[in-house]
Amino acid sequence: MSDKLRLDKWLWHARFFKSRSLAAGQIKRDRFRVNGQVVAKASALIKSGDVLTFALNSDVRVIEIVALGTRRGPAIEAKTLYVDLNPPTKRNLGVSCHHPKPDKRQRRAASLLKRSSLDQHVSEQ
Repeated sequence: MSDKLRLDKWLWHARFFKSRSLAAGQIKRDRFRVNGQVVAKASALIKSGDVLTFALNSDVRVIEIVALGTRRGPAIEAKTLYVDLNPPTKRNLGVSCHHPKPDKRQRRAASLLKRSSLDQHVSEQ
């Protein structure tokens, strides 16, 4: 196994992206940093011990590379390739901050309000 690997390939091995082409496109569009240096090419070489900083799903990820890996294996194997130095917060783990759906009573009240405002608008014309 070599001591360096392409950035897009490692991101795919570590399961941050579903394909290498998605990883490469993201690297070209966004600002990836390897050890604090901005990288804009998917062909940038990384090694064990490097620290990656990048945005993913409205969250900033700070990842230390522990191993390079030789294949895209299962998720459990992929998690052994890195250490997350800035784990996602509760907000980003799927906890929704949206308002709950209105219940039947609330929907009916909104419908009546809408109807009454339409009736008022029609009678004014």
